[in-house]
Amino acid sequence: MLGAWRELVETARRTNDAGLVVGTSGNVSVRVRDTVLVTPSGVPYERLHDDDLCAVDLEGRRVAGSLSPTSELPMHLAVYRHTAARAVVHTHAVHATAVSTLVGELPAVHYMTAELGGPVRVAPYATYGSDELAGHMLAALEGRNACLLQNHGTVAFGDGLGQAYDRTAQLEWMCQVWLAASSLPGRTPSLIPDDELARVKEKLKGYGQRRAPE
Repeated sequence: MLGAWRELVETARRTNDAGLVVGTSGNVSVRVRDTVLVTPSGVPYERLHDDDLCAVDLEGRRVAGSLSPTSELPMHLAVYRHTAARAVVHTHAVHATAVSTLVGELPAVHYMTAELGGPVRVAPYATYGSDELAGHMLAALEGRNACLLQNHGTVAFGDGLGQAYDRTAQLEWMCQVWLAASSLPGRTPSLIPDDELARVKEKLKGYGQRRAPE
């Protein structure tokens, strides 16, 4: 599990370096079989080391480490219980949080909306760390791999930490684009229609390099 923990710490630090979190806000987790490694509560990412490993089971019971897990553990565990996710990233990204206060759904301003499953929904506000918030998040994630949390931030998951982080960064960028485009008086941003999003979704399945058999 140590290798997974080190990758988790590196990913958490990336969110900080990219300005997606401030201080100890946000949290990251990764699932290793039936164990969830997660950032501990209130510890700056730059201070996390191997002996700070924090792990729980899918019921939230501590199985490794002495530090308390993130206060947002209910959200992380809800994702793992209801999806095939292997990693979750939660941030307080500036543009995404701003959008979460303005609309109930981020419109399809860019074709990469398809990568997130469609227009990104906003989960209604609830107190951080609560089961109520986790429930709102799950509803917003239905058919999606990312959502906004009203007046709070973002949640994204993937088949690994790299994908979860990339989807988080993509969501923040799309929120920035929408805010910029919608800020012009008298102008309304054009949107990608559903049929085009469906085509892009299929096209993205073949995106990138495929290693030839040796």
